[in-house]
Amino acid sequence: MKTYIKNIIPAAALLVAVGFSSCTKDLDVTPIDPNLNTEIQPEALFNKCYANIAVAGNGGANGDCDVDGIDGGTSGYVRQLWNAQELTTDEAICGWGDEGISNFCYNTYDASHPMLRGFYYRLYTGISFCNQYLQEFGDYNTAMTAEIRFVRALNYFYLMDGWGNVPFVTSISSEKPVQYSRQEVYNFVESELLDIEPLLNAATAKKSTDAGYGRVDKAAAWLLLARLYLNAEVYTGTAQWQKAADYAKKVMDSSYKLNTTGVGKWSAYQMLFMGDNGETSAAYEAVFPILQDGVRTTSWGTSLFMIASTHDADMSDVNGTTEAWGGNRTRPQLIQKFFPGNDAPEAAPSDVVKAAGDDRAIFDTRGRELENTDPSNFKNGYAVAKYNNYTTNGAATSSAQFPDADFFLMRSAEAYLTYAEALARLNGGATTAEAASAINTLRLRANADTKANYSLDEICDEWCREFYFEGRRRMDLVRFGKFGGSSDYVWQWKGGAINGRNFDATKNLFAIPTTDLTANPNLTQNPGY
Repeated sequence: MKTYIKNIIPAAALLVAVGFSSCTKDLDVTPIDPNLNTEIQPEALFNKCYANIAVAGNGGANGDCDVDGIDGGTSGYVRQLWNAQELTTDEAICGWGDEGISNFCYNTYDASHPMLRGFYYRLYTGISFCNQYLQEFGDYNTAMTAEIRFVRALNYFYLMDGWGNVPFVTSISSEKPVQYSRQEVYNFVESELLDIEPLLNAATAKKSTDAGYGRVDKAAAWLLLARLYLNAEVYTGTAQWQKAADYAKKVMDSSYKLNTTGVGKWSAYQMLFMGDNGETSAAYEAVFPILQDGVRTTSWGTSLFMIASTHDADMSDVNGTTEAWGGNRTRPQLIQKFFPGNDAPEAAPSDVVKAAGDDRAIFDTRGRELENTDPSNFKNGYAVAKYNNYTTNGAATSSAQFPDADFFLMRSAEAYLTYAEALARLNGGATTAEAASAINTLRLRANADTKANYSLDEICDEWCREFYFEGRRRMDLVRFGKFGGSSDYVWQWKGGAINGRNFDATKNLFAIPTTDLTANPNLTQNPGY
């Protein structure tokens, strides 16, 4: 049984309530009464800081939402991270009519975008929970305090990556926060991670049956530092390739290992995205798993979203839940990473994998078209069957509707590609033998062909092959100069044109929500909005 986050204490008196019409108007949270059940309060609020990533509020999928005035789906942490990082890129497109979806797909988002506003407030809600824990219980337990500082730093990382210059606050206060520059937020995240690293628990890979599964340890700090340094040139103007390589290597040398052995018909790679991924050897790759349970932590915006939004009713054999919403599917440029000749067969995922010669090509092409000629039609674009709620041993999951599959927000495979890219950039863009070996380790796991050398463009493609539909593609395209601005890389419907067109580099940052600009005179909008 998974013992962390899934056992969040449900008593409302022990969970923080927050009214959040804007992050700068109501950034203070209602403090917990110190006379109420003091023995358990630190653990409850500690869990809440983590749970902000996993669920929308205190009452499950159909309960309340911690972000006031926005429903749980519109503000779901994983769901809106995914939308912002995937629908804006060469990997995914969606034809739903929800307000904001087409703006994501066509790169026309602005300061009134409802889903970016929801994600922005979700991140600040999490920061408020963390600030309250640190203010109320910061001296309660050294490791727990370090973990909450990590979660807060992670939230600030996503704000810095997405919005750049953002409101900054580290305490519960009614004062309107000042706006930090991207450099200042970068400095804070770096300083926090370096400071807490020795205070976190040892880097120890775990399954759900092990104590501490779902909680971050030193490896999470190393991996987030590696990610921070890999993108440092974007964030600060100064590259930090050696530091990125050094911290990635720490993760590679830790007990967190790639899952390399499949079970039955399930490949080692596929096992990372299944209903029992916390119970099998796949768990040892999860540096930071977001825990899900089909009964106790239900949500429309985490693992169910990953499964249901990518499946329709014709894919019941590769789903594992009763939910099939038929929305998010591939753009042709993602498929071309596996089938450069546009020759993917019309077949079930298992046969597509065989044709690609790569276990990661988990696509359902049955009755579907490669091209997105009609974005409103789910059959225009191949379906992604990467996520499912089956178990490797055929055992039943806890719910037919909501998945048990944990969402691996950070996994050790990232360290391998970070290491390879950083070494290549230090070597003038050409891979060293050591860098190629790191890439080949991932390709061998996927039973794909290997090479002795990889160009930077090929490394960019490898990021896509390994991590497509996992909520990070925009960040990688920005780093490679392939997102906003003048670029020789376009994808279908980029910039709103069916054949793709460049859009302004100012779109490499999202707009500060209008509601926050109105509420806080300390804020200045990002250029271009």
